[in-house]
Amino acid sequence: MPQHEREENGYDPKDDRNVNHDNGKLKELGELSVERLFENQEVPSWRKQLTVRAFVVSFVVSILFSFIVMKLNLTTGIIPSLNVSAGLLGFFFVKTWTKLLRKSGLLKQPFTRQENTVIQTCVVASSGIAFSGGFGSYLFGMSKRIAKQSTNTHDFKNPSLVWIIGFLFVVSFLGLFSVVPLRKIMVIDFRLTYPSGTATAYLINSFHTPQGAKLAKKQVRELGKFFTFSFLWSFFQWFYTAGDHCGFASFPSLGLKAYKYKFYFDFSATYVGVGMICPYIINISVLVGGILSWGLMWPLIEKRKGDWYSTDLPETSLHGLQGYKVFISIAMILGDGLYNFVKVLSLTIIGLSHQFRQKDVSSDLPTAGHSSDHVSSQVSYDDKRRTQLFLKDQIPAWFSIGGYVAIAAISTATLPHIFHQLKWYYILVMYIFAPILAFCNAYGNGLTDWSLASTYGKLAIFIIGAWAGASHGGVLAGLAACGVMMNIVSTASDLMQDFKTGYLTLASPRSMFVSQLIGTAMGCIISPCVFWLFYKAFDDIGLPESQYPAPNAVVYRNMALLGVQGFSSLPRNCLLLCCVFFGAAILINFIRDLAGKKWQQFIPIPMAMAIPFYIGSYFAIDMCVGSLILFVWEKINRAKADAFGHAVASGLICGDGIWALPASILALAGIKPPICMNFLSRGANITVHNFSTPQG
Repeated sequence: MPQHEREENGYDPKDDRNVNHDNGKLKELGELSVERLFENQEVPSWRKQLTVRAFVVSFVVSILFSFIVMKLNLTTGIIPSLNVSAGLLGFFFVKTWTKLLRKSGLLKQPFTRQENTVIQTCVVASSGIAFSGGFGSYLFGMSKRIAKQSTNTHDFKNPSLVWIIGFLFVVSFLGLFSVVPLRKIMVIDFRLTYPSGTATAYLINSFHTPQGAKLAKKQVRELGKFFTFSFLWSFFQWFYTAGDHCGFASFPSLGLKAYKYKFYFDFSATYVGVGMICPYIINISVLVGGILSWGLMWPLIEKRKGDWYSTDLPETSLHGLQGYKVFISIAMILGDGLYNFVKVLSLTIIGLSHQFRQKDVSSDLPTAGHSSDHVSSQVSYDDKRRTQLFLKDQIPAWFSIGGYVAIAAISTATLPHIFHQLKWYYILVMYIFAPILAFCNAYGNGLTDWSLASTYGKLAIFIIGAWAGASHGGVLAGLAACGVMMNIVSTASDLMQDFKTGYLTLASPRSMFVSQLIGTAMGCIISPCVFWLFYKAFDDIGLPESQYPAPNAVVYRNMALLGVQGFSSLPRNCLLLCCVFFGAAILINFIRDLAGKKWQQFIPIPMAMAIPFYIGSYFAIDMCVGSLILFVWEKINRAKADAFGHAVASGLICGDGIWALPASILALAGIKPPICMNFLSRGANITVHNFSTPQG
């Protein structure tokens, strides 16, 4: 039985006296109507769902999650879903709040699942800006620091807190207004699953049943334990770090760190936690990509140094080894993105065609005036209840359309002042097609749980960049266009996911929309401030060998270069290798789809394989250790692993992520770690010892 069903029915993972008997009871309970469990609870009005405490808690958790997402953005670019963590932390903070108020006799409004949903929506909307804002990709790719790592060092725009906040405010709200009129069609008529939104709803529902709340408290305790451990471990790593002032790069590690292709395990709590959340195949794919690049590709290319690239070029040059790393990664990312774009778009077209052909059959919800013999009365009751409340608080179509037009007009007039390379007619054309793309992304996400926001952004890079041309700032125009498109389609799919969550928890669409607006506004301020703290605290941010290399920034900038300069920017024989890896990415995806679910778990994913090709494999072992911990835990006690695995992983990620705040402050204050320590191989140790003695 899935985790959310176990939690919803009050399963206590500590009770292992009769597992088979418990599983039988759970199977029985799983058939009960969810809404009948809450039948005696009054659903608050949409205004009462929007409480002050909900947004105070959302603000605090949003800051925490923004640090986590920003750190992941600037290191590997792999960001796991934090929806469950948001719901769990929201439950913990408000439950603590209400418990204190109840003891003091000041509690006026109980904590409901609708309010929990509002918190989760607000936090995800806010922290989502840390990703769609492009701080680790297109936006940072505009900077001079990243431009120096490409063949075009002239077109750049350095980050500034003012213009970043202004840019995000004029592009981040359009996606919300573009899909609001479609909420009934997507959630009720088409009955799209939105797996992440559905799973989050089941989790929130389970928190607020009497037995589920008991389990949620245990989950929160586990999260707290590992949050504390991770935070203290991060402090220990900093305190005993082999810092730059000692001539080394990071905390003592296990593996081949001294080797320039970076294949080692450095005890990162963040990536162990990410490995526990990400599917096994993602972690295996990263490891496979790391082994291929570290053990095969780069040594082979380096052997051909004299033939393929000049020996007097530094390896960090885009016409040296670095060029092969960057462009082969781009080829794999584009191949994977193109395949999935065509796949999801095809599924969208087929699904829409089926929906319209079978309209009378599929619209069998009670509110549509149809009865369904194959749907049980209990499920029918849930559908009736949910549909009734989902349609109760309407958001007028004129409001959505008017809001989109007004924001689009403001944005069209404003963006050319921020990026003079981005002409008003480029923006107007994007805004004409954006609602269609936003709908496609939201619909495809509902079918596959796969958002193609970055793919639409890359499409905008090539189209607008080529339209503008190299001589008219096409690189910056393409990157800015990427940001416009990514923000629109990303927020559109996020909102529809939240509508699905709200539908299943009886949260009002109005409260969901308002929460998303407030969360987006929070993110437009919090995320730039968090990025600015990183940017000012770490002088080497964005450099290949730094603690925060921002790998996707270089990748996105070079995509823009390809769009405006063509293949002339590639080093020798790189085009051939790019074609091979582009085709390989498509072929691997095709084989994965043909293989079926049974064998898919053994076939790597090209997008995940591409990441270590560029930045190295230093995080691959950490993630696989996380997978190994979860795998062994599931073998020992599957129930406990299902119930507490996500909480433990969230604690590890959150503790290490929040350490980024004091670490940044210490860096700004110029405080260096007091102790330097590193592990060296015997040969390296002898070399260092001899060099440091007078005789050496």
